[in-house]
Amino acid sequence: MYRNIFKYDDMKRAEHMAVRESVGWYLFTHQLMQVEGEGAEAFLDYMFPNNIATLRPGRDRYTTMLDQQGEIIDDVVVMRFDDHFWISTLFPSYMDDWFYAHQGDYDVDYYEVSDDWHMFAVQGPRSKDVLNALCAEPVDDLRFFAHVENSIDGIDVIINRAGFTGEKLGYEVYCAEGDTDAIEEKIGAAAEQFGGRRVTEFQVMAWTLPTEAGFYYMRDLRHTNPFEVGLAGNINWDKDFVGKAALERVREEGPAREMVGFTVAESDIFIQAKQYGGPGEAVYLDGEEVGRVSKLVYSYVRDTNCGYILAKKGTLHAGDVIDIHGFEAVICPKNWLA
Repeated sequence: MYRNIFKYDDMKRAEHMAVRESVGWYLFTHQLMQVEGEGAEAFLDYMFPNNIATLRPGRDRYTTMLDQQGEIIDDVVVMRFDDHFWISTLFPSYMDDWFYAHQGDYDVDYYEVSDDWHMFAVQGPRSKDVLNALCAEPVDDLRFFAHVENSIDGIDVIINRAGFTGEKLGYEVYCAEGDTDAIEEKIGAAAEQFGGRRVTEFQVMAWTLPTEAGFYYMRDLRHTNPFEVGLAGNINWDKDFVGKAALERVREEGPAREMVGFTVAESDIFIQAKQYGGPGEAVYLDGEEVGRVSKLVYSYVRDTNCGYILAKKGTLHAGDVIDIHGFEAVICPKNWLA
């Protein structure tokens, strides 16, 4: 019999719930691309559908990156500094090629700085307490998606209020590569004082925490457009951007698919999701295939299996009870923290 890889794993549960109930921390450095030059602002405003031109120094902005068909090829966070930008991505090599192909006459330089900087995520209701215990300057007034220079015991750091966990309080601590060990030791000791612990399981960092909050991992978004996955609200239609013409057609005609949430109460299930490779388990309604399972993890807050289905638009509604591979599933909103 299949045994649930999440439900009975005490370590995963403890690390996940530390973030929800106190504080969890981990080294989770997304790759960083630095973009600079006189044309950097205009170039990024063309490369991304969200409005980068209005981004002020010290602030961040989440955005998708689209191909010419209007499909998502990356989702990133753009951080603006006084004289350059950072882009947090999982695919810097692909981004470098994509930028090169579209650079045109823009006066812009871009290069990866991932090896120079490491990032610690400090997430959860006690995360502010941890940061205030560590930092030379308190972080009480730091707004969401804002970053500021600070120091920890004389070590220069950048504190960014953000995270991939869905927590209302969460921070990212960027430090120079050579300071990683020292910062790690200090964060670990401070977190322990506030009842926290280190998160070591990748599946908790990248799957259970973000999915429970309704967030996506890039694999969930591949071969979709922003309308299908609920990310069209941050598009600036008043400017030109890569993929705009194709996306305007989707806006006029309406998306063919939509991402919906679902739960399965039975514990020991086997439903193949796209996160493990392949297209994901087929979902049928009245004998017709209406979608595929994109993600299936576990909500430790709700103690139930939860995930996403990419379905034909309008076929599945909250409260619907359906069968997926012989298991009863219930359609619901994509957020198990609400």
